[in-house]
Amino acid sequence: MLSTLVAAEKDRPNIIFIFADDWGYGDVGIHGSTFCDTPNLDKMAKEGIDFANFTVNSPVCSPSRVAVMTGQFPARHSIHQHFQGVKAHIKRGMPDWLDTEAPLLPRYLKEAGYKTGHFGKWHLGSSGDSPTEDKYGYDSFATFNGSKVNEIKKSGLAGVDHAENFIHENKDQPFFVNLWLHEVHTAHYPQERYMEKFKELTDKQQVYASVIAEGDEAVGRIIKLLGELELDDNTLVVFSTDNGPEKEDDQKVHDDEDPDGLGKYYSVGETGGLKGEKRSLFSGGIRVPFIVRWPNVAPAGMVDKTSVITAVDLLPTFLEAAGVELPEDYQPDGESILSAWKGKGFERTKPIFWEWRGGDNGDQTWPNLAIHDGKWKLLINEEQGKTELYDLENDWAEKKDLASDFPEVVEELNGKIDAWKASLPTEPSKNALSKARLKK
Repeated sequence: MLSTLVAAEKDRPNIIFIFADDWGYGDVGIHGSTFCDTPNLDKMAKEGIDFANFTVNSPVCSPSRVAVMTGQFPARHSIHQHFQGVKAHIKRGMPDWLDTEAPLLPRYLKEAGYKTGHFGKWHLGSSGDSPTEDKYGYDSFATFNGSKVNEIKKSGLAGVDHAENFIHENKDQPFFVNLWLHEVHTAHYPQERYMEKFKELTDKQQVYASVIAEGDEAVGRIIKLLGELELDDNTLVVFSTDNGPEKEDDQKVHDDEDPDGLGKYYSVGETGGLKGEKRSLFSGGIRVPFIVRWPNVAPAGMVDKTSVITAVDLLPTFLEAAGVELPEDYQPDGESILSAWKGKGFERTKPIFWEWRGGDNGDQTWPNLAIHDGKWKLLINEEQGKTELYDLENDWAEKKDLASDFPEVVEELNGKIDAWKASLPTEPSKNALSKARLKK
């Protein structure tokens, strides 16, 4: 069981984490989008802190979300790709779902007295006997790509409706909400009212901007509700997205999984000039928007370009904000970045590691391992004999490879990657395997 630090009940903040899907760093107005309109997110940033140096811990969905839930790198749970099907999981050396016995943010908060809810996307498992979402520490849930218990549709804002109801029901006690939006993942379901608003754009931009606008609307609805319920001053709201933008497909218009929805033809998200996109360990695939709004705690209108923060930091930070101690046997890969959320900056002491098992799809996806340590980022692929080194303090967009200039840095960082790899499990937890797979 967890213990809580000495804090009055009224001083424990409500926590809302809004996690969008496949947004590029440049898809919000404050980051210079050339065609999208995000008034609610822009306003959220003006009322809080816009972090320019935040990365997720995978360039695709499921492992990125595992990092948020556990505060550990997804490779520590043998989750190297998105959950798809048992055959694919076996091939990738993955479990069939996130182990319910893993360290879990919602469970820790629930044990500390928070009411917990998860609404929207799940995608932390894919099997007929996957655990239901309540097994992970949720009092309430309504999801798609989940257990199909309390299932909702991908399209529309059903997840937001459920989140609003949950907030209404629990407004008199501390609560934690994961609101994981579908937007702008394919299939795209643009609403007519937004299509009309963006009718002057090209066909592709019109669809994409419409779907971005729907996600922005979700943010606005939640913040508006907090004001109406007089919860504003004691609620921490964080917005981010699970990876960079999807690659545009010039040939295919409709979506494989849903022929009624529009596919990658309309995926024209912007990285803000960063190299890479979804499925890439270059910055365009993992550096994403990250905005913190916490009235009277996070300074309004601040832009933090120096604090190096990442998704595995969320669990220890949310717990510290809630006055909850980390369990003694828990080994976090992240660090509490609460000082940065208070506007005081943050000096990272731990390296950030990435592993990507997505195959070779060209120049933008060849790195399968990477480390960010201090000012340096090393990307490698041993099988292909490729190595690139970047000074992120002076080369934010990764334009100048310095590997040949600093061989001693390459050697040192390679050694850290090797040590990290040696610490990882060699097979997935049996507690996260389907019954059919266990029988084999």
